[in-house]
Amino acid sequence: MSKNHILLCFFLFLFMATVPSASTMLTARGNSSENDIQALIDSWVGMWNSYDLAMVNYLFLQGSRVSYFSSEKEGLIQGIEAVREHHVGFGFVDGGKSQENKLWIDDVHVSEFGTAAVVAGIWYFQRQSDDAESVQKGPFTFVCVRQGERWRLAHLNFSEYK
Repeated sequence: MSKNHILLCFFLFLFMATVPSASTMLTARGNSSENDIQALIDSWVGMWNSYDLAMVNYLFLQGSRVSYFSSEKEGLIQGIEAVREHHVGFGFVDGGKSQENKLWIDDVHVSEFGTAAVVAGIWYFQRQSDDAESVQKGPFTFVCVRQGERWRLAHLNFSEYK
């Protein structure tokens, strides 16, 4: 983990710890941003359920700044090309494909901080070959940033409960 990434995580944690009323402020001024962020997250879930690689470029921040900690691979995945290749490794293809794997999320919490937002929750994944009782799951954290009128995924972090 780079020194810059450690500092970013530290300052994000410090900011979140000192601004306990951010979600209250969001509710007080309306839910349009929260609805847009929820639409981004719903589209991400849809991308996983369709295995549509083209959605990576639509949903993620472009360039070298996007980062991703996978529960399936050790180390930080940095840059949009590396994020795309990571999804190719899961079998994603442009335009998507029919497949029976299913991903869903629950217990989602959104905290907006101006042009950035932190989304946290629990992910669930069931492979087509698994029975209903063998579902992978774990916590996730997304950092989203507003670019113009759109929210994009800037950093994703996944863990898995064993």
